[in-house]
Amino acid sequence: LTVNSLLFPSGAASAPTMDEGNWTSVSEFVLLGLSKEQDLLIVVVLLVTYLVNLAGNSLLLGLVVTDPQLCSPMYFLLSHLAVVDMSFASISLPQALVHALTQHRAISFTSCMAQLFMYFSVGNMENYLLAALYWDRYNGVTGTLGFPDRLMENHRRCLKMVAASWAVVIPHALLYTVMAAKLSYCGNRLQHFFCDLPPLLLLSCTRPLTIELVLSTEGVLVALGPFAFILASYVRIGVAVARLRSAQGLRKALSTCSSHLIVVLLFYGTVVWPYFRPDSSDAEGHDQQVTFFYTAVAPALNPLIYSLRNKDVAAALRRHVLMGMATLSQPQ
Repeated sequence: LTVNSLLFPSGAASAPTMDEGNWTSVSEFVLLGLSKEQDLLIVVVLLVTYLVNLAGNSLLLGLVVTDPQLCSPMYFLLSHLAVVDMSFASISLPQALVHALTQHRAISFTSCMAQLFMYFSVGNMENYLLAALYWDRYNGVTGTLGFPDRLMENHRRCLKMVAASWAVVIPHALLYTVMAAKLSYCGNRLQHFFCDLPPLLLLSCTRPLTIELVLSTEGVLVALGPFAFILASYVRIGVAVARLRSAQGLRKALSTCSSHLIVVLLFYGTVVWPYFRPDSSDAEGHDQQVTFFYTAVAPALNPLIYSLRNKDVAAALRRHVLMGMATLSQPQ
């Protein structure tokens, strides 16, 4: 696997062959979208996915903010994850809906760069929040196994972790946005439904060696570092559980970690796949579909997974429903 194959898949293992002198100033890009045709099914899927995302994450965020019994570090992080999930989908889906309905698929150069910056910021923040949520899962497991951990004992420490994560992802996103803005483009038709770095690099008149180098060093550390951390941490949990040889301890560990594992596998499984799949002639279409999954579908599933598998959230929802029904039944 080489960085060049990541940037130029589908048999196009090199940059476009146009000479640098052939490039013209690009004032806007044309997003070709998920389909070249105005497909009603695509519009319905985009709309339903976006509404489910907003409804589920808004509900989870509202419960965490208003229910006093959801004041633990995990729910503090879950509230931030809900905001990030809604932002992640809002970066691309409303625009994709407008483009699918109107077939007007142009986006200005400035708007494209702004979208790229927000996408990198929010997408990488999701990585770090999933890694931070590990600590609550780890505390839950080690606490039941007799190994207390005090890393997540208060909200102030959680707030510092969130602030430190933003301090990492914002310069990271700004770096790639500036490098993308300085490229010379030989075309303006993006094979995607929003402005992402790989399709932008495919339009570069010359091979972007600087971005390749940064991607293979800083990019790997920032983007995949949290995933490696999560994997190593779950190995530690597995070793701790195996040493006890207790079926009850194993059940508690699985119950505590299962929802987090599902979210991690959904997100990272779809993020990693485009970069490690074998080349194929239909790779661009598959890339758009997989990207749609981890930018839209996975964030919409996060609150459902956490809500359905979490007794505290389900109990809080029941309390709010009962309170609402009691309020409505009171005589005016």
